[in-house]
Amino acid sequence: MAKKAKGNRVQVIMECTEQKGSGVPGMSRYITTKNRKNTTGRLELKKYNPFLKKMTIHKEIK
Repeated sequence: MAKKAKGNRVQVIMECTEQKGSGVPGMSRYITTKNRKNTTGRLELKKYNPFLKKMTIHKEIK
């Protein structure tokens, strides 16, 4: 789960969207922070997935 930080910044977990349906074992996850006041929706970033060996879209999970 997301860890509460000082002020409006919260820690969020990013998970790969392409790897779920591909059947490749493992799961690519990243931890980052976001400003809850400026970014109210879920975060989407392109990050490197070491299991698929390419850049993929990672979405914020709860």
